[in-house]
Amino acid sequence: MPHAGDLLAELLAGHGTDVVFGQPGGQTAALYDGIHRRAPRIRHVLVRDERTAGYAADAYARLTGRPGVCDVTVGPGTTKLADGLVESYNASVPVLALVGELPRDWEVLRHKGVGSQGFDQVGFLSAMTKQVFTVPSLEALPGLVRSAYRWATSGRPAPVALVVPHDVFDAEWDGSGDDAVADERYTSAPAYRPVPPADDLEGAAELLRRAERPAIVAGGGVHGSAAWAELEALAARIDALVVTSFTGKGSVAETSPLAGGVLNPLGREEAVELAGRADLLFWCGCKVGQNTSLNWTLPGPEQATIQLDLDATELGRTFRPTVALNGDARATLTALAALLEARRRPGWVEEIARARGEAGARRDAEATSGDSPLQPARVLAELARRLRPGDVVVSDASFAAGWLAGWVDAPVAGRSFLYARGQGGLGYAVPAAIGAAFARPGCRVVTVSGDGGFSYAVGELATHAQHGLRTVNLVLNNGSLGWLKIWERLFFDGLRQSVDLEAEGVVPSYAAAAAGLGCAGFSAAAPDELGDALDAAFAAEGPAVVDVRCDPWATPVHGYRRRLAEGGAYARPGTVYGSRPWHRSPGLPG
Repeated sequence: MPHAGDLLAELLAGHGTDVVFGQPGGQTAALYDGIHRRAPRIRHVLVRDERTAGYAADAYARLTGRPGVCDVTVGPGTTKLADGLVESYNASVPVLALVGELPRDWEVLRHKGVGSQGFDQVGFLSAMTKQVFTVPSLEALPGLVRSAYRWATSGRPAPVALVVPHDVFDAEWDGSGDDAVADERYTSAPAYRPVPPADDLEGAAELLRRAERPAIVAGGGVHGSAAWAELEALAARIDALVVTSFTGKGSVAETSPLAGGVLNPLGREEAVELAGRADLLFWCGCKVGQNTSLNWTLPGPEQATIQLDLDATELGRTFRPTVALNGDARATLTALAALLEARRRPGWVEEIARARGEAGARRDAEATSGDSPLQPARVLAELARRLRPGDVVVSDASFAAGWLAGWVDAPVAGRSFLYARGQGGLGYAVPAAIGAAFARPGCRVVTVSGDGGFSYAVGELATHAQHGLRTVNLVLNNGSLGWLKIWERLFFDGLRQSVDLEAEGVVPSYAAAAAGLGCAGFSAAAPDELGDALDAAFAAEGPAVVDVRCDPWATPVHGYRRRLAEGGAYARPGTVYGSRPWHRSPGLPG
Protein backbone atom coordinates (compact mmCIF):
# COMPACT_ATOMS: atom_id res chain seq x y z
CA MET A 1 0.00 0.00 0.00
CA PRO A 2 1.38 3.46 -0.86
CA HIS A 3 2.20 5.72 2.09
CA ALA A 4 3.07 9.33 2.87
CA GLY A 5 6.69 8.68 1.89
CA ASP A 6 5.42 7.91 -1.62
CA LEU A 7 3.36 11.09 -1.68
CA LEU A 8 6.28 13.21 -0.50
CA ALA A 9 8.66 11.67 -3.05
CA GLU A 10 6.10 12.32 -5.81
CA LEU A 11 5.75 15.95 -4.73
CA LEU A 12 9.53 16.43 -4.64
CA ALA A 13 9.92 14.99 -8.14
CA GLY A 14 7.05 17.13 -9.39
CA HIS A 15 8.88 20.24 -8.20
CA GLY A 16 11.96 19.30 -10.22
CA THR A 17 13.99 17.72 -7.43
CA ASP A 18 16.04 14.84 -8.83
CA VAL A 19 18.32 14.08 -5.88
CA VAL A 20 18.02 14.14 -2.07
CA PHE A 21 21.04 14.05 0.25
CA GLY A 22 20.70 12.60 3.72
CA GLN A 23 21.02 10.11 6.54
CA PRO A 24 18.09 7.80 7.42
CA GLY A 25 16.41 6.98 10.70
CA GLY A 26 13.49 4.77 11.53
CA GLN A 27 11.21 7.81 11.45
CA THR A 28 12.11 8.65 7.82
CA ALA A 29 12.36 5.17 6.28
CA ALA A 30 9.11 5.71 4.35
CA LEU A 31 10.73 8.59 2.43
CA TYR A 32 13.54 6.29 1.29
CA ASP A 33 11.03 3.72 0.16
CA GLY A 34 9.09 6.35 -1.79
CA ILE A 35 12.24 7.66 -3.51
CA HIS A 36 13.42 4.15 -4.36
CA ARG A 37 10.13 3.37 -6.12
CA ARG A 38 10.50 6.46 -8.31
CA ALA A 39 14.02 5.96 -9.56
CA PRO A 40 15.44 7.26 -11.84
CA ARG A 41 13.16 10.33 -11.71
CA ILE A 42 14.53 11.01 -8.25
CA ARG A 43 17.31 9.34 -6.29
CA HIS A 44 18.77 9.42 -2.81
CA VAL A 45 22.47 9.93 -1.97
CA LEU A 46 23.48 8.53 1.41
CA VAL A 47 26.09 10.64 3.22
CA ARG A 48 28.20 9.77 6.25
CA ASP A 49 27.27 12.80 8.36
CA GLU A 50 24.19 15.02 8.46
CA ARG A 51 26.38 18.12 8.17
CA THR A 52 27.30 16.83 4.74
CA ALA A 53 23.63 16.57 3.76
CA GLY A 54 23.16 20.29 4.38
CA TYR A 55 26.36 21.32 2.61
CA ALA A 56 25.65 19.05 -0.37
CA ALA A 57 22.14 20.47 -0.73
CA ASP A 58 23.58 23.99 -0.49
CA ALA A 59 26.08 23.39 -3.31
CA TYR A 60 23.45 21.69 -5.47
CA ALA A 61 21.14 24.70 -5.07
CA ARG A 62 23.87 27.25 -5.87
CA LEU A 63 24.74 25.49 -9.11
CA THR A 64 21.22 24.66 -10.33
CA GLY A 65 19.08 27.47 -8.91
CA ARG A 66 16.65 24.80 -7.68
CA PRO A 67 16.15 24.17 -3.96
CA GLY A 68 18.60 21.61 -2.67
CA VAL A 69 16.84 18.93 -0.63
CA CYS A 70 18.29 17.08 2.36
CA ASP A 71 16.81 14.74 4.95
CA VAL A 72 17.67 13.88 8.55
CA THR A 73 16.08 11.95 11.35
CA VAL A 74 14.85 13.34 14.66
CA GLY A 75 17.24 14.63 17.34
CA PRO A 76 20.96 14.24 16.60
CA GLY A 77 20.26 14.26 12.88
CA THR A 78 18.71 17.69 13.22
CA THR A 79 21.40 19.16 15.44
CA LYS A 80 24.17 18.03 13.08
CA LEU A 81 22.33 19.58 10.13
CA ALA A 82 22.58 23.05 11.69
CA ASP A 83 25.94 23.98 10.14
CA GLY A 84 24.61 23.56 6.63
CA LEU A 85 21.36 25.41 7.29
CA VAL A 86 23.11 28.43 8.82
CA GLU A 87 25.47 28.58 5.84
CA SER A 88 22.54 28.55 3.42
CA TYR A 89 20.47 30.98 5.46
CA ASN A 90 23.20 33.61 5.62
CA ALA A 91 24.18 33.09 1.97
CA SER A 92 20.56 33.28 0.68
CA VAL A 93 20.51 29.76 -0.77
CA PRO A 94 17.20 27.88 -1.23
CA VAL A 95 17.23 24.57 0.64
CA LEU A 96 14.44 22.26 1.77
CA ALA A 97 15.25 20.22 4.89
CA LEU A 98 13.05 17.18 5.50
CA VAL A 99 13.18 16.43 9.23
CA GLY A 100 11.87 13.35 10.97
CA GLU A 101 9.94 13.67 14.24
CA LEU A 102 8.51 11.46 16.99
CA PRO A 103 4.86 10.39 16.56
CA ARG A 104 2.22 13.07 17.12
CA ASP A 105 0.72 11.43 20.20
CA TRP A 106 4.13 11.44 21.90
CA GLU A 107 3.88 15.19 22.50
CA VAL A 108 4.23 14.83 26.26
CA LEU A 109 7.36 12.69 25.74
CA ARG A 110 8.99 14.78 23.02
CA HIS A 111 11.00 17.30 25.02
CA LYS A 112 14.11 16.86 27.17
CA GLY A 113 14.83 13.38 25.85
CA VAL A 114 11.97 11.51 27.55
CA GLY A 115 11.10 10.07 24.16
CA SER A 116 14.36 8.83 22.63
CA GLN A 117 16.12 11.60 20.69
CA GLY A 118 13.24 14.04 21.13
CA PHE A 119 13.68 17.78 21.70
CA ASP A 120 12.18 21.08 20.56
CA GLN A 121 13.14 20.80 16.90
CA VAL A 122 10.85 23.58 15.72
CA GLY A 123 12.37 26.09 18.12
CA PHE A 124 15.87 24.97 17.18
CA LEU A 125 15.26 25.13 13.42
CA SER A 126 13.50 28.49 13.58
CA ALA A 127 16.80 30.24 14.24
CA MET A 128 18.37 29.04 10.96
CA THR A 129 15.50 28.81 8.48
CA LYS A 130 13.06 31.18 6.84
CA GLN A 131 10.11 29.05 7.92
CA VAL A 132 9.42 25.76 9.71
CA PHE A 133 6.32 23.70 8.89
CA THR A 134 5.20 20.73 10.98
CA VAL A 135 2.99 18.35 9.00
CA PRO A 136 -0.08 17.48 11.11
CA SER A 137 -1.56 14.88 8.76
CA LEU A 138 -1.17 13.19 5.41
CA GLU A 139 -3.95 15.39 4.03
CA ALA A 140 -1.98 18.52 4.88
CA LEU A 141 1.28 17.27 3.35
CA PRO A 142 0.79 18.41 -0.31
CA GLY A 143 -0.12 21.97 0.62
CA LEU A 144 2.78 22.29 3.03
CA VAL A 145 5.28 20.94 0.49
CA ARG A 146 4.06 23.51 -2.04
CA SER A 147 4.36 26.20 0.65
CA ALA A 148 7.90 25.07 1.48
CA TYR A 149 9.05 25.48 -2.13
CA ARG A 150 7.26 28.83 -2.35
CA TRP A 151 8.96 30.15 0.79
CA ALA A 152 12.38 28.85 -0.26
CA THR A 153 12.31 30.50 -3.71
CA SER A 154 10.30 33.70 -3.17
CA GLY A 155 11.81 36.99 -2.03
CA ARG A 156 15.19 36.39 -0.47
CA PRO A 157 15.95 32.67 -1.05
CA ALA A 158 16.60 30.70 2.13
CA PRO A 159 16.25 27.27 3.76
CA VAL A 160 12.85 25.98 4.85
CA ALA A 161 12.29 22.99 7.15
CA LEU A 162 9.45 20.49 6.83
CA VAL A 163 9.08 18.46 10.04
CA VAL A 164 7.21 15.18 9.48
CA PRO A 165 6.13 13.03 12.47
CA HIS A 166 6.81 9.30 12.27
CA ASP A 167 3.14 8.29 12.16
CA VAL A 168 2.43 10.80 9.37
CA PHE A 169 5.30 9.40 7.30
CA ASP A 170 3.90 5.88 7.69
CA ALA A 171 0.26 6.84 7.05
CA GLU A 172 -1.40 5.05 4.13
CA TRP A 173 -2.00 7.05 0.94
CA ASP A 174 -4.50 6.06 -1.71
CA GLY A 175 -2.10 6.98 -4.53
CA SER A 176 -4.37 9.69 -5.92
CA GLY A 177 -2.64 11.86 -8.51
CA ASP A 178 -4.84 14.74 -7.42
CA ASP A 179 -2.82 14.98 -4.18
CA ALA A 180 0.63 15.09 -5.79
CA VAL A 181 0.26 18.39 -7.63
CA ALA A 182 3.34 20.62 -7.82
CA ASP A 183 3.40 24.38 -8.33
CA GLU A 184 5.81 24.98 -11.21
CA ARG A 185 6.16 28.69 -10.35
CA TYR A 186 8.34 27.84 -7.34
CA THR A 187 10.72 25.21 -8.66
CA SER A 188 13.70 27.60 -8.87
CA ALA A 189 14.87 30.92 -7.45
CA PRO A 190 14.14 33.71 -7.97
CA ALA A 191 10.49 32.85 -8.38
CA TYR A 192 9.77 36.47 -9.32
CA ARG A 193 11.95 39.31 -10.63
CA PRO A 194 10.78 42.64 -9.18
CA VAL A 195 12.14 45.92 -10.57
CA PRO A 196 12.59 49.11 -8.49
CA PRO A 197 10.37 52.15 -9.13
CA ALA A 198 11.26 54.39 -12.09
CA ASP A 199 12.35 57.30 -9.85
CA ASP A 200 14.86 55.11 -8.03
CA LEU A 201 16.22 53.75 -11.30
CA GLU A 202 16.66 57.23 -12.69
CA GLY A 203 18.44 58.32 -9.52
CA ALA A 204 20.89 55.45 -9.87
CA ALA A 205 21.38 56.11 -13.57
CA GLU A 206 22.19 59.76 -12.85
CA LEU A 207 24.89 58.75 -10.36
CA LEU A 208 26.37 56.34 -12.90
CA ARG A 209 26.39 59.05 -15.58
CA ARG A 210 28.25 61.52 -13.37
CA ALA A 211 30.78 59.19 -11.77
CA GLU A 212 34.38 59.43 -12.98
CA ARG A 213 35.59 56.29 -11.22
CA PRO A 214 32.58 53.94 -10.89
CA ALA A 215 33.02 50.54 -9.27
CA ILE A 216 30.54 47.68 -9.02
CA VAL A 217 30.80 45.29 -6.06
CA ALA A 218 29.08 42.09 -7.24
CA GLY A 219 27.85 39.59 -4.66
CA GLY A 220 26.12 36.25 -4.61
CA GLY A 221 22.90 37.92 -5.73
CA VAL A 222 24.36 38.23 -9.24
CA HIS A 223 24.78 34.47 -9.41
CA GLY A 224 21.43 33.81 -7.78
CA SER A 225 19.78 35.93 -10.44
CA ALA A 226 21.95 34.61 -13.31
CA ALA A 227 22.71 38.25 -14.15
CA TRP A 228 26.18 37.70 -15.64
CA ALA A 229 25.51 39.03 -19.13
CA GLU A 230 23.60 42.04 -17.81
CA LEU A 231 26.39 42.94 -15.38
CA GLU A 232 29.07 42.62 -18.03
CA ALA A 233 27.09 44.74 -20.47
CA LEU A 234 26.52 47.53 -17.94
CA ALA A 235 30.15 47.59 -16.83
CA ALA A 236 31.38 47.72 -20.44
CA ARG A 237 28.97 50.54 -21.31
CA ILE A 238 30.28 52.87 -18.59
CA ASP A 239 33.85 51.55 -18.05
CA ALA A 240 33.07 50.47 -14.49
CA LEU A 241 35.49 48.44 -12.41
CA VAL A 242 33.94 45.17 -11.22
CA VAL A 243 35.12 43.59 -7.98
CA THR A 244 33.30 40.81 -6.18
CA SER A 245 32.69 39.24 -2.82
CA PHE A 246 33.94 35.68 -2.34
CA THR A 247 30.43 34.43 -3.08
CA GLY A 248 30.25 36.67 -6.14
CA LYS A 249 33.52 35.40 -7.68
CA GLY A 250 32.87 34.72 -11.34
CA SER A 251 30.17 37.39 -11.70
CA VAL A 252 32.38 38.57 -14.56
CA ALA A 253 35.36 36.88 -16.15
CA GLU A 254 38.38 37.88 -14.07
CA THR A 255 40.45 38.03 -17.25
CA SER A 256 38.40 41.09 -18.31
CA PRO A 257 40.38 44.38 -18.23
CA LEU A 258 37.64 45.87 -16.03
CA ALA A 259 37.78 43.06 -13.42
CA GLY A 260 39.57 43.73 -10.14
CA GLY A 261 39.07 40.36 -8.45
CA VAL A 262 37.80 39.56 -4.97
CA LEU A 263 37.37 42.50 -2.57
CA ASN A 264 38.32 41.15 0.85
CA PRO A 265 41.17 41.36 3.38
CA LEU A 266 42.11 37.93 1.94
CA GLY A 267 41.38 39.00 -1.65
CA ARG A 268 43.33 40.82 -4.32
CA GLU A 269 45.48 43.86 -3.64
CA GLU A 270 44.19 45.73 -6.67
CA ALA A 271 40.58 45.20 -5.59
CA VAL A 272 41.30 46.80 -2.21
CA GLU A 273 43.22 49.71 -3.77
CA LEU A 274 40.77 50.47 -6.56
CA ALA A 275 37.61 50.16 -4.46
CA GLY A 276 39.06 52.77 -2.12
CA ARG A 277 39.76 55.13 -5.05
CA ALA A 278 36.30 54.84 -6.63
CA ASP A 279 34.04 57.88 -6.36
CA LEU A 280 30.93 55.68 -6.73
CA LEU A 281 30.42 52.19 -5.29
CA PHE A 282 27.50 50.20 -6.70
CA TRP A 283 26.81 47.27 -4.36
CA CYS A 284 25.00 44.75 -6.56
CA GLY A 285 23.41 41.76 -4.81
CA CYS A 286 25.99 42.06 -2.05
CA LYS A 287 25.09 42.42 1.62
CA VAL A 288 28.08 44.66 2.51
CA GLY A 289 29.32 42.36 5.25
CA GLN A 290 32.40 42.75 7.39
CA ASN A 291 34.84 41.33 4.86
CA THR A 292 33.57 42.93 1.65
CA SER A 293 33.45 46.29 3.43
CA LEU A 294 37.09 45.75 4.51
CA ASN A 295 36.11 45.75 8.19
CA TRP A 296 33.61 48.57 7.74
CA THR A 297 36.00 51.01 6.03
CA LEU A 298 33.96 50.91 2.81
CA PRO A 299 32.10 52.80 1.65
CA GLY A 300 34.06 55.84 2.77
CA PRO A 301 32.16 58.95 3.90
CA GLU A 302 33.12 60.68 0.64
CA GLN A 303 31.97 57.87 -1.69
CA ALA A 304 28.55 57.98 -3.34
CA THR A 305 26.75 54.65 -3.31
CA ILE A 306 24.04 52.63 -5.00
CA GLN A 307 22.82 49.50 -3.23
CA LEU A 308 20.75 46.91 -5.10
CA ASP A 309 19.28 43.93 -3.26
CA LEU A 310 16.28 41.63 -3.60
CA ASP A 311 15.84 41.85 0.18
CA ALA A 312 14.71 45.34 1.21
CA THR A 313 15.93 44.79 4.77
CA GLU A 314 19.54 44.79 3.49
CA LEU A 315 19.24 48.32 2.12
CA GLY A 316 20.81 50.76 4.57
CA ARG A 317 21.74 48.11 7.13
CA THR A 318 25.37 49.26 7.54
CA PHE A 319 25.25 52.69 5.87
CA ARG A 320 22.65 54.85 4.18
CA PRO A 321 23.09 54.51 0.40
CA THR A 322 22.75 57.54 -1.84
CA VAL A 323 20.26 55.50 -3.91
CA ALA A 324 18.66 52.26 -2.73
CA LEU A 325 17.24 49.79 -5.27
CA ASN A 326 14.98 46.98 -4.12
CA GLY A 327 14.81 44.45 -6.93
CA ASP A 328 16.13 41.44 -8.75
CA ALA A 329 19.69 41.88 -10.07
CA ARG A 330 19.09 40.75 -13.65
CA ALA A 331 15.85 42.65 -14.17
CA THR A 332 17.21 45.78 -12.50
CA LEU A 333 20.52 45.82 -14.41
CA THR A 334 18.55 45.45 -17.65
CA ALA A 335 16.36 48.42 -16.72
CA LEU A 336 19.38 50.52 -15.71
CA ALA A 337 21.26 49.81 -18.93
CA ALA A 338 18.32 51.10 -20.93
CA LEU A 339 18.70 54.50 -19.22
CA LEU A 340 22.44 54.90 -19.90
CA GLU A 341 24.37 55.98 -22.96
CA ALA A 342 27.83 54.55 -23.49
CA ARG A 343 30.56 56.68 -21.93
CA ARG A 344 34.29 56.03 -22.03
CA ARG A 345 36.47 56.79 -19.00
CA PRO A 346 40.03 56.29 -20.31
CA GLY A 347 41.73 57.64 -17.17
CA TRP A 348 39.92 55.17 -14.94
CA VAL A 349 40.58 52.28 -17.33
CA GLU A 350 44.29 53.13 -17.28
CA GLU A 351 44.27 53.26 -13.48
CA ILE A 352 42.63 49.83 -13.35
CA ALA A 353 45.24 48.43 -15.77
CA ARG A 354 48.12 49.90 -13.71
CA ALA A 355 46.85 48.45 -10.43
CA ARG A 356 46.17 45.05 -12.03
CA GLY A 357 49.61 44.96 -13.60
CA GLU A 358 51.53 45.90 -10.45
CA ALA A 359 49.64 43.50 -8.18
CA GLY A 360 49.74 40.76 -10.81
CA ALA A 361 53.53 41.02 -11.06
CA ARG A 362 53.84 40.52 -7.31
CA ARG A 363 51.55 37.48 -7.44
CA ASP A 364 53.52 36.03 -10.35
CA ALA A 365 56.74 36.29 -8.34
CA GLU A 366 55.18 34.32 -5.49
CA ALA A 367 53.70 31.80 -7.90
CA THR A 368 57.14 30.79 -9.13
CA SER A 369 58.68 30.33 -5.68
CA GLY A 370 61.02 27.36 -5.35
CA ASP A 371 60.71 27.19 -1.56
CA SER A 372 60.22 23.99 0.43
CA PRO A 373 57.85 23.60 2.21
CA LEU A 374 55.81 24.86 -0.71
CA GLN A 375 54.28 28.30 -0.88
CA PRO A 376 50.48 28.03 -1.32
CA ALA A 377 50.72 30.65 -4.08
CA ARG A 378 52.87 28.25 -6.10
CA VAL A 379 50.44 25.41 -5.45
CA LEU A 380 47.38 27.40 -6.55
CA ALA A 381 49.14 28.69 -9.66
CA GLU A 382 49.93 25.10 -10.63
CA LEU A 383 46.33 24.14 -9.95
CA ALA A 384 45.04 26.99 -12.11
CA ARG A 385 47.03 25.72 -15.11
CA ARG A 386 45.22 22.39 -14.92
CA LEU A 387 41.66 23.66 -14.59
CA ARG A 388 39.44 23.46 -17.65
CA PRO A 389 36.20 25.21 -18.65
CA GLY A 390 33.31 23.51 -16.91
CA ASP A 391 35.28 22.54 -13.81
CA VAL A 392 33.67 23.50 -10.50
CA VAL A 393 35.98 24.71 -7.72
CA VAL A 394 34.84 24.50 -4.09
CA SER A 395 36.69 26.40 -1.37
CA ASP A 396 36.79 25.59 2.29
CA ALA A 397 36.85 28.44 4.80
CA SER A 398 39.88 30.25 6.25
CA PHE A 399 43.15 30.74 4.34
CA ALA A 400 42.15 28.35 1.54
CA ALA A 401 39.54 30.88 0.43
CA GLY A 402 42.13 33.65 0.10
CA TRP A 403 44.68 31.56 -1.79
CA LEU A 404 41.99 30.49 -4.24
CA ALA A 405 40.63 34.01 -4.67
CA GLY A 406 44.03 35.53 -5.33
CA TRP A 407 45.79 33.00 -7.50
CA VAL A 408 43.04 31.34 -9.56
CA ASP A 409 41.06 33.42 -12.06
CA ALA A 410 37.44 32.82 -12.98
CA PRO A 411 38.03 32.51 -16.75
CA VAL A 412 34.41 33.05 -17.76
CA ALA A 413 31.36 34.59 -16.15
CA GLY A 414 29.12 32.14 -14.32
CA ARG A 415 28.91 30.27 -11.06
CA SER A 416 31.78 27.80 -11.02
CA PHE A 417 33.39 28.82 -7.69
CA LEU A 418 31.65 27.96 -4.41
CA TYR A 419 32.67 29.52 -1.10
CA ALA A 420 31.51 28.81 2.45
CA ARG A 421 30.94 32.46 3.33
CA GLY A 422 27.42 32.38 4.75
CA GLN A 423 28.82 31.14 8.04
CA GLY A 424 32.48 30.69 7.14
CA GLY A 425 32.73 27.32 8.85
CA LEU A 426 35.52 24.81 8.28
CA GLY A 427 34.59 21.52 6.66
CA TYR A 428 32.46 22.75 3.73
CA ALA A 429 34.46 21.79 0.66
CA VAL A 430 34.52 17.97 0.62
CA PRO A 431 30.78 17.64 1.46
CA ALA A 432 29.77 20.43 -0.95
CA ALA A 433 31.66 18.65 -3.71
CA ILE A 434 29.10 15.84 -3.49
CA GLY A 435 26.24 18.24 -4.19
CA ALA A 436 28.24 19.94 -6.94
CA ALA A 437 28.95 16.62 -8.64
CA PHE A 438 25.26 15.71 -8.76
CA ALA A 439 24.28 19.23 -9.85
CA ARG A 440 26.66 19.05 -12.81
CA PRO A 441 27.13 15.38 -13.66
CA GLY A 442 30.14 14.69 -15.84
CA CYS A 443 32.02 17.79 -14.68
CA ARG A 444 35.19 17.65 -12.61
CA VAL A 445 34.90 19.14 -9.11
CA VAL A 446 38.02 20.47 -7.40
CA THR A 447 38.15 21.26 -3.68
CA VAL A 448 40.73 23.41 -1.89
CA SER A 449 41.07 23.03 1.89
CA GLY A 450 43.57 23.47 4.65
CA ASP A 451 44.39 20.41 6.70
CA GLY A 452 42.18 21.75 9.49
CA GLY A 453 39.12 22.09 7.26
CA PHE A 454 39.81 18.85 5.45
CA SER A 455 39.94 16.95 8.75
CA TYR A 456 36.33 17.85 9.51
CA ALA A 457 34.93 15.78 6.64
CA VAL A 458 37.64 13.34 5.57
CA GLY A 459 35.19 10.48 6.06
CA GLU A 460 33.05 11.74 3.17
CA LEU A 461 35.81 10.68 0.77
CA ALA A 462 34.15 7.27 1.07
CA THR A 463 31.00 8.83 -0.42
CA HIS A 464 33.07 10.31 -3.26
CA ALA A 465 34.50 6.84 -3.92
CA GLN A 466 31.17 5.02 -3.61
CA HIS A 467 29.67 7.14 -6.38
CA GLY A 468 32.81 7.36 -8.51
CA LEU A 469 32.81 11.16 -8.39
CA ARG A 470 35.40 12.99 -10.49
CA THR A 471 36.86 15.06 -7.66
CA VAL A 472 40.35 16.37 -7.04
CA ASN A 473 40.74 17.33 -3.39
CA LEU A 474 43.72 19.59 -2.72
CA VAL A 475 44.93 19.80 0.89
CA LEU A 476 47.16 22.77 1.80
CA ASN A 477 48.79 20.99 4.71
CA ASN A 478 50.70 23.24 7.11
CA GLY A 479 50.32 20.96 10.12
CA SER A 480 48.18 23.41 12.07
CA LEU A 481 45.18 25.68 12.19
CA GLY A 482 47.17 28.30 10.30
CA TRP A 483 45.04 31.37 10.95
CA LEU A 484 45.09 30.80 14.70
CA LYS A 485 48.80 29.96 14.68
CA ILE A 486 49.61 33.35 13.17
CA TRP A 487 47.09 35.13 15.40
CA GLU A 488 48.76 33.69 18.50
CA ARG A 489 52.17 34.79 17.25
CA LEU A 490 51.09 38.34 16.46
CA PHE A 491 48.77 39.02 19.37
CA PHE A 492 49.49 36.64 22.23
CA ASP A 493 53.26 36.74 22.67
CA GLY A 494 54.60 33.39 21.75
CA LEU A 495 54.60 30.28 19.64
CA ARG A 496 52.23 27.74 21.16
CA GLN A 497 51.26 24.22 20.20
CA SER A 498 47.59 24.65 21.03
CA VAL A 499 46.62 24.76 17.34
CA ASP A 500 49.10 22.22 15.96
CA LEU A 501 47.57 19.19 14.25
CA GLU A 502 50.73 17.12 14.50
CA ALA A 503 53.16 15.96 17.19
CA GLU A 504 56.67 14.56 17.04
CA GLY A 505 56.40 11.25 15.27
CA VAL A 506 52.69 11.72 14.58
CA VAL A 507 52.14 13.24 11.15
CA PRO A 508 48.78 12.39 9.54
CA SER A 509 48.91 11.42 5.89
CA TYR A 510 45.81 12.56 4.04
CA ALA A 511 46.98 10.73 0.94
CA ALA A 512 47.06 7.47 2.92
CA ALA A 513 43.65 8.23 4.43
CA ALA A 514 42.29 8.78 0.93
CA ALA A 515 43.63 5.42 -0.23
CA GLY A 516 42.04 3.73 2.76
CA LEU A 517 38.67 5.22 1.85
CA GLY A 518 38.75 4.11 -1.78
CA CYS A 519 40.30 7.19 -3.42
CA ALA A 520 43.63 7.79 -5.10
CA GLY A 521 46.12 9.55 -2.82
CA PHE A 522 49.16 11.63 -3.79
CA SER A 523 51.65 13.74 -1.83
CA ALA A 524 54.04 16.59 -2.61
CA ALA A 525 56.54 18.25 -0.29
CA ALA A 526 58.81 20.02 -2.79
CA PRO A 527 58.34 21.98 -6.04
CA ASP A 528 59.69 19.16 -8.21
CA GLU A 529 57.03 16.80 -6.81
CA LEU A 530 54.04 19.10 -7.16
CA GLY A 531 53.38 18.90 -10.90
CA ASP A 532 53.50 15.11 -11.04
CA ALA A 533 51.15 14.79 -8.06
CA LEU A 534 48.59 17.15 -9.58
CA ASP A 535 48.84 15.52 -13.01
CA ALA A 536 48.22 12.10 -11.47
CA ALA A 537 45.22 13.38 -9.53
CA PHE A 538 43.66 15.02 -12.58
CA ALA A 539 44.22 11.85 -14.60
CA ALA A 540 42.53 9.62 -12.01
CA GLU A 541 39.29 7.93 -13.07
CA GLY A 542 37.62 8.58 -9.70
CA PRO A 543 38.20 10.81 -6.68
CA ALA A 544 41.75 11.79 -5.71
CA VAL A 545 43.48 13.65 -2.88
CA VAL A 546 46.69 15.67 -3.18
CA ASP A 547 48.35 16.27 0.20
CA VAL A 548 50.74 19.22 -0.24
CA ARG A 549 53.18 20.22 2.49
CA CYS A 550 53.00 24.03 2.80
CA ASP A 551 54.82 26.80 4.65
CA PRO A 552 53.13 27.15 8.08
CA TRP A 553 53.68 30.92 8.11
CA ALA A 554 52.21 31.65 4.67
CA THR A 555 49.01 33.71 4.73
CA PRO A 556 46.87 35.49 2.14
CA VAL A 557 45.72 38.12 4.68
CA HIS A 558 47.34 41.40 3.60
CA GLY A 559 47.65 42.82 7.11
CA TYR A 560 49.23 39.65 8.50
CA ARG A 561 51.67 39.46 5.60
CA ARG A 562 52.92 42.97 6.37
CA ARG A 563 53.27 42.25 10.08
CA LEU A 564 55.16 38.99 9.49
CA ALA A 565 57.46 40.66 6.97
CA GLU A 566 58.31 43.24 9.64
CA GLY A 567 59.28 40.50 12.06
CA GLY A 568 55.88 39.61 13.45
CA ALA A 569 56.47 41.39 16.74
CA TYR A 570 53.98 40.71 19.51
CA ALA A 571 51.37 43.43 19.92
CA ARG A 572 48.08 42.92 21.66
CA PRO A 573 45.23 44.08 19.44
CA GLY A 574 43.31 47.17 20.31
CA THR A 575 39.54 47.24 20.31
CA VAL A 576 38.72 45.32 17.16
CA TYR A 577 35.11 44.47 17.93
CA GLY A 578 33.25 47.67 17.08
CA SER A 579 32.44 49.43 13.83
CA ARG A 580 32.48 53.02 12.76
CA PRO A 581 29.17 54.85 13.16
CA TRP A 582 26.40 54.33 10.62
CA HIS A 583 26.63 57.17 8.15
CA ARG A 584 24.86 58.69 5.19
CA SER A 585 26.54 58.11 1.82
CA PRO A 586 26.81 61.39 -0.14
CA GLY A 587 25.94 62.17 -3.70
CA LEU A 588 28.53 63.06 -6.30
CA PRO A 589 29.71 66.68 -6.47
CA GLY A 590 28.45 69.01 -9.13
